[in-house]
Amino acid sequence: MMKKKSISASKASLVLFLCQMISALDVPLDLLQPPTITQQSPKDYIVDPRENIVIQCEAKGKPPPSFSWTRNGTHFDIDKDAQVTMKPNSGTLVINIMNGGKAEAYEGVYQCTARNERGAAISNNIVIRPSRSPLWTKEKLEPNQVREGDSLVLHCRPPVGLPPPIIFWMDNAFQRLPQSERVSQGLNGDLYFSNVQPEDTREDYICYARFNHTQTIQQKQPISVKVFSMDSLNDTIAANLSDTDIYGAKPVTERQPILLTPTGSSSTKVELRGNVLLLECIAAGLPTPVIRWIKEGGELPANRTFFENFKKTLKIIDVSEADSGNYKCIARNILGSAHHVISVTVKAAPYWITAPRNLVLSPGEDGTLICRANGNPKPNISWLANGVPIAIAPEDPSRKVDGDTIIFSHVQERSSAVYQCNASNEYGYLLANAFVNVLAEPPRILTPANKLYQVIADSPALLDCAYFGSPKPEIEWFKGVKGSILRGSEYVFHDNGTLEIPVAQKDSTGTYTCVARNELGKIQNEVQLEVKDPTMIIKQPEYKVIQRYGQVSFECIIKHDSTLLPTVIWLKDNDELPDDERFLVGKDNLTIMNVTDKDDGTYTCIVNTTLDSVSASAVLTVVAAPPTPAIIYARPNPPFDLELTGQLERSVELSWIPGDENNSPITNFVIEYEDGLHESGVWHYQTEVPGTQTTVQLKLSPYVNYSFRVIAVNEIGRSQPSEPSEQYLTKSANPDENPSNVQGIGSEPDNLVITWESLKGFQSNGPGLQYKVSWRQKDVDDEWTSVIVANVSKYIVSGTPTFVPYEIKVQALNDLGYAPEPSEVIGHSGEDLPMVAPGNVQVHVINSTLAKVHWDPVPLKTVRGHLQGYKVYYWKVQSLSRRSRRHVEKKILTFRGNKTFGMLPGLEPYSSYKLNVRVVNGKGEGPASPDKVFKTPEGVPSSPSFLKITNPTLDSLTLEWGSPTHPNGVLTSYILKFQPINNTHELGPLVEIRIPANESSLILKNLNYSTRYKFYFNAQTSVGSGSQITEEAVTIMDEAMASRQVDIATQGWFIGLMCAVALLILILLIVCFIRRNKGGKYPVKEKEDAHADPEIQPMKEDDGTFGEYRSLESDAEDHKPLKKGSRTPSDRTVKKEDSDDSLVDYGEGVNGQFNEDGSFIGQYSGKKEKEPAEGNESSEAPSPVNAMNSFV
Repeated sequence: MMKKKSISASKASLVLFLCQMISALDVPLDLLQPPTITQQSPKDYIVDPRENIVIQCEAKGKPPPSFSWTRNGTHFDIDKDAQVTMKPNSGTLVINIMNGGKAEAYEGVYQCTARNERGAAISNNIVIRPSRSPLWTKEKLEPNQVREGDSLVLHCRPPVGLPPPIIFWMDNAFQRLPQSERVSQGLNGDLYFSNVQPEDTREDYICYARFNHTQTIQQKQPISVKVFSMDSLNDTIAANLSDTDIYGAKPVTERQPILLTPTGSSSTKVELRGNVLLLECIAAGLPTPVIRWIKEGGELPANRTFFENFKKTLKIIDVSEADSGNYKCIARNILGSAHHVISVTVKAAPYWITAPRNLVLSPGEDGTLICRANGNPKPNISWLANGVPIAIAPEDPSRKVDGDTIIFSHVQERSSAVYQCNASNEYGYLLANAFVNVLAEPPRILTPANKLYQVIADSPALLDCAYFGSPKPEIEWFKGVKGSILRGSEYVFHDNGTLEIPVAQKDSTGTYTCVARNELGKIQNEVQLEVKDPTMIIKQPEYKVIQRYGQVSFECIIKHDSTLLPTVIWLKDNDELPDDERFLVGKDNLTIMNVTDKDDGTYTCIVNTTLDSVSASAVLTVVAAPPTPAIIYARPNPPFDLELTGQLERSVELSWIPGDENNSPITNFVIEYEDGLHESGVWHYQTEVPGTQTTVQLKLSPYVNYSFRVIAVNEIGRSQPSEPSEQYLTKSANPDENPSNVQGIGSEPDNLVITWESLKGFQSNGPGLQYKVSWRQKDVDDEWTSVIVANVSKYIVSGTPTFVPYEIKVQALNDLGYAPEPSEVIGHSGEDLPMVAPGNVQVHVINSTLAKVHWDPVPLKTVRGHLQGYKVYYWKVQSLSRRSRRHVEKKILTFRGNKTFGMLPGLEPYSSYKLNVRVVNGKGEGPASPDKVFKTPEGVPSSPSFLKITNPTLDSLTLEWGSPTHPNGVLTSYILKFQPINNTHELGPLVEIRIPANESSLILKNLNYSTRYKFYFNAQTSVGSGSQITEEAVTIMDEAMASRQVDIATQGWFIGLMCAVALLILILLIVCFIRRNKGGKYPVKEKEDAHADPEIQPMKEDDGTFGEYRSLESDAEDHKPLKKGSRTPSDRTVKKEDSDDSLVDYGEGVNGQFNEDGSFIGQYSGKKEKEPAEGNESSEAPSPVNAMNSFV
């Protein structure tokens, strides 16, 4: 089993092109044009009341349009409403609801107008309504007690929301209630029971309303239903009453159908064209009735009719006027039937037959705008001009309104405007903008030059030539450099300029020229078409039967265009291959190792390129392994006894004997060849034949010394190659082909260098390969000049005129003769530098940093080469503000092609410049035009070079500044602004001072003392203010307060106090040292003796160390013993731990440090070099009084 399919990417592009042909070409945005609305909000716009309202209105035009809005028919001044903003460069409104606004306050009808000097376009009327999701009204629901078999309707009656909610029924566990032919929900949300059963008894029938716009769900109170069977009902009545009519009645009785909805025998329904028509019939009855629908006098529309809700709902999509008529629903059970006729009338809001389209006319031309719409009832057509009813719009003598058509005659530029067509009836309206733009523009081609199109052979080729011009240009297509105009049935010419080649062939490859012309000019553009060979699978995967746990391989050998890069994908059952290492994907095959039953299926090889796709599939069937002993499957042995017979000039017959197939039949033989004359040792694929064939007729090429070998293939794999056959040298022949890529390009002004790609040895067809090179000057009645050269790839023709076209051809030949006549190509002799400079150089200064330069093009004959473009050299001569010359740095701008103007950006304001223009070809630059002097006007200056604030006093500051580095004109003044800043960084009132331009300092007086000020400083020219520089400074505090703060540090009593503290600390140190040397015990030692800890070994007195310590501050903390073996930290500081006394206590928490001999290396001071980061030790200076008290 095998299947193959191919998909061409060009078919998809064909559909895209044909869709583009429907719309007219846009006016390029660099040309004057009236506004066009490009984006707007929907007509009926329901918004979320919790989010900001965004009303879209985007438009394009030249000049860019301005925007305005109306609300409920009157001008909407957005500047007077702080909650409303308009996006920059746009007409889109943003109404801020999330910051205090109320959506209800902005309900209404909005319309946007986009206006420029050429007209005004208007949007649809956009009705803004906030969505609503109200709660259910409170109601008292009585339990429903129903007799078995009766019908029942549970009413939902959801609150009226905007948009209407989605209704569904659930129970208390939030599970949807099951529905069937007997129980179902109607279009109005009610729950209908055709007949109730005992299992319908429950107390939690709950109707839910989901409001999607606000993502809320409202819930109705639960409804209780109790179903009584006739037996239980009779028992209840018998217990309470005497004889009754009900007592003794039969159980549930069957009933014929009656309609629960709609009621009566007939009803009417009106639906709009294009909408979905929903008709509903729900019937009661026992057994449950079945619903059937018919259309009286006609058939239900095929492909648009659907039945829903167990056929109780008839749904017809995309209705039209033809769907009007009588629709009958019939409810039937075994006891009878009931029916209802619904008379459907399909009305229609207006819809377009011909919508008006933009009209581009040249002065003096005629044209029409057509607006045709239909509807039911017939819509009324009205015209507006620039948003104003045309009856009261300004008169235009070139315009005449004739119903749904406006006729324009002999238009002028003032006739440009935007016209609106409004088609309306009672069911809606259509509004379309279409502009009339009067322009006189030579043709321009919008398709990029030399665009490359690639298609697959035998598929359509579409070559684009998007154009614009006014009057509308005529389009012609040519093929090749000297080709004639394309005509005939093999081409299709589309209105948008596109050339279609319905069936492209290999010889369709080449250069195509599109020419657009009108009365104002002509322009052409070249595009390239390449036609590629289709991708083919030349060896497709084949049906395989493989034993379980065996190995299988599918081949997928492809042939494709050499310029396309294919990718191969394998699928299993149209899905990705399993992520299993048993699947091995090779270049040309898929191998599955250790096959299992789950590998059974269809395997597809898909080959994709950028232009086409092909695929082929095969089925793998996995069977059980054979009983033991197992058969050994292996690759076949190589063929042998190769023999050549029937040798001819271009063919030979090869035969062989197959080797052992090793229990797997040989499926095919692959034949390869070697060319011992040109590529000895390299084997090439020749062909392959089925496994039942042992001879093959081989096609040969001339002048090749052939050897052949054969490879056998079975399901297991490929054999080793056979031994080579005898050699066979074919006879020589004329070359079959000529060199490719022939070019003619001069390297000097007086030569022509002809180059080509030489034929490969295999292509020579014989010995003595040479080339005949021929040339002659184009458009001159000259004979061909020819020369025969050896097997090279270049020939130089000397003594040629400068840059003239030549016809060139290169023909291959060998000892037996010539190849076929070659095709001609066009080349050019060498270029020389251009002869003349551009003339009439003019400079138009646009602003202080931008200028536009114009020049006249040089005659093409003086270019003496391929025109590359023009170069503009420009440089600054001097600054007009400083009158000082500087090093001249020339700048160069290159403008490609035959352009005659260009923009010079990045100029410095208030400066003198010079420029010249030179034409450029492939050789270099021509002479420069005379230098043109121009000056730039003043601009705004740069910021002052510096701002310093010095000499602060109680109420003044001195400001000094430097002039701007780039004044960009004559400075007129400086602007100083300043304001105080309080302790919370709040800014005070701003003061502004204007300072003459010749000043460089200023003393600000009458400031507040001890106050920080922020200064903003910038320079001004006559054009405006430059960028500012900012600084901050503080006035000094009150002098008395400042002197007190300074004096306290220099008072004698303070110095004496510090000396006394130092002396007391010294005495303390001496006493501690003496008592330690006498061996006296501190209370800490006694505490250690009384509370010995087996985990902490106390140190000996004679080793000069201490036990545990903690500060007085640790009394309030939990006791935390030192870790075992860590009596002292590694930095030799004593930590505060569990001891009641410590030398550390004398320093108010300052840790003492000791050497190994027990002496202090620390120092009692208020400041330590380093402190261990632990505990909450005090960082204050020690108190000498406390130290003495502790000592005593």
